[in-house]
Amino acid sequence: MRQGETAGRKFKKIDNAIIDVGSNSVRLLTLADGKVLYKTLETTRLGEGIAQSPFLKPEAIERTANAVADFYKRAKEEGAEKVYAFATAAVRSAKNGRAFVDTVKALCGLQVDIVSGEQEAELGISGALDGDGGVIDVGGASTEIVVKKQGETVYKKSVNIGVVRLKDDCGYDKGKIVQTAERFAEEFGVIPSTEMYAIGGTATTVGALIAELKEYSAEAVTGVQVTLKQMQELSDRLIKTPIEEIEKIPCVHPKRADVIGGGVTLLAVLMERLNIPKLTVSDADNLEGYAKYLGLLK
Repeated sequence: MRQGETAGRKFKKIDNAIIDVGSNSVRLLTLADGKVLYKTLETTRLGEGIAQSPFLKPEAIERTANAVADFYKRAKEEGAEKVYAFATAAVRSAKNGRAFVDTVKALCGLQVDIVSGEQEAELGISGALDGDGGVIDVGGASTEIVVKKQGETVYKKSVNIGVVRLKDDCGYDKGKIVQTAERFAEEFGVIPSTEMYAIGGTATTVGALIAELKEYSAEAVTGVQVTLKQMQELSDRLIKTPIEEIEKIPCVHPKRADVIGGGVTLLAVLMERLNIPKLTVSDADNLEGYAKYLGLLK
């Protein structure tokens, strides 16, 4: 099973489904009886070229909207009474983001909710944690950090840097990636000290690699702890590994192979610059957070 897929679909009818339109991938979460049934994804790279242009590419809009429509159809065929969808950085930052929303609606009638960076941060921590702590979410076109203490949000910020933007801007040049990551790390300022968790495709891929999984498992990835030294060593290894070799690594989605090195390097820089000695990985993220927001997840 590839990274980003979870099992469980065999034994229950779907009640509801949620589609997350990210800058790198479109993801589907299904629910039955107030619990997550399964998650899966399709990498469409909606945010391709967004670092150089404020417009989403027509071909990226088309392939991503088709993936959303396919997930919508699948969820309905599997019994979902209602399907919800939300979009993050690529759509909210693009000047033609509404064109994507309109394309999806024309294809399948689904209305896509465009969430703000701060909303995305809140959804991420709500999905990953039941109590206090902090969350880093490295996405395709943005990175969110949020911290809760005594049940209250004491810090949250979204910055326009992510794995797709890094690839567009820096290619596979580690020096450029580090320099860019350091510049954006400054925008986060001082993060309140707390136990920090990492969510999103980069984080769960790191968890699977550190745990040396042969098959992706949400349960096995959740709780994996990664030190700064481990993150730096993994960054060095991945940046030096040819993409075609990364594609062969179990639990690395083939379409993530060209961005995972940059994503891990970004996490390493954030950990170093923001004084985060260790991250704990969580498979649960803003999809579960959106389900909680809608009152669909117990």
